[in-house]
Amino acid sequence: MIGGSIGVTFALSLILGPTLNQWIGVSGIFMLTGVLALLAILDIKYLVPDPQISRFHSDTQAAPGKLGPVLRDTQLLRLNFGIFALHASHMAMFVVVPFALKQGSGMSENDHWMIYLPIMLISLGLMVPAIIYGEKKAKLKQVFIASVSVMLLAEIAFGLWINSFWGVVTALTVFFIAFNVLEAIMPSTISKQAPASAKGTAIGVFNTAQSLGIFVGGVSGGWLSSEYGYAAVFVFCGILMILWLVSVMTMQPPAAVRSRMFHLPAGHGLDTALLSRQLAALPGVRESVVLPAEGMVILKVDMQASWDDSAALQLIKG
Repeated sequence: MIGGSIGVTFALSLILGPTLNQWIGVSGIFMLTGVLALLAILDIKYLVPDPQISRFHSDTQAAPGKLGPVLRDTQLLRLNFGIFALHASHMAMFVVVPFALKQGSGMSENDHWMIYLPIMLISLGLMVPAIIYGEKKAKLKQVFIASVSVMLLAEIAFGLWINSFWGVVTALTVFFIAFNVLEAIMPSTISKQAPASAKGTAIGVFNTAQSLGIFVGGVSGGWLSSEYGYAAVFVFCGILMILWLVSVMTMQPPAAVRSRMFHLPAGHGLDTALLSRQLAALPGVRESVVLPAEGMVILKVDMQASWDDSAALQLIKG
């Protein structure tokens, strides 16, 4: 859900950006961003309820002690490199694509939304069945391989057709079909792959890799296009996609699991190690973590299994 909402938000920004530029200019867009940030602060301040009990939560917050194991986890490193490559290639590409569209068609940048809108509608329409197939059929690895392969084909198409208007439009369509699928499934995949007791730390590293990719892509795209031309940008992006494809092909298939969280009873005297083993023995449980300091139990449950909370609750309540 989070990944999908990010993808939809990006699509809207891409479509609305040219129109906003025509209405309020680049400086106005920055001012609008500031206003939206202030509204977000007010939303958090006045609309998001304060927790009655505030304590550390491993599933949402980063723990310095968990950083080492997270950085050594080769499966998580594959996902971190993936989100880095995805956003680096995206930013590098968009340093040159708007100029190529303008040069190839003579269209003003304010009219580029007419190109982006149908591309986004097509890509978002194809995103949904791909995600459903990957999640429901436990085929996320296959969806990853297919999507990264399509991204690589898009970069090759850009390199070959960058001087052709319809070539760029075709490559953009192919690119965003894969981009939106990957943008939607990667946050959920990091949650599935991360240890339950270090999910917050893993997500923090993942988000940092994404931001680093945006920075590296923007800088690299600008430098390569100015020094070596548009084609060099797509060679750079293609190399990233090849490395990512190799990484994805050697990754373990993401576990088809969903998380279930329970509160430990107040003042419990439970043997937490025994409770963790008992919960892990329940049918369908892939991972069981009891966190007495946080008053929480986190289970990863097989999505294909028939699951009922009652058996877990009975053990937790003693």
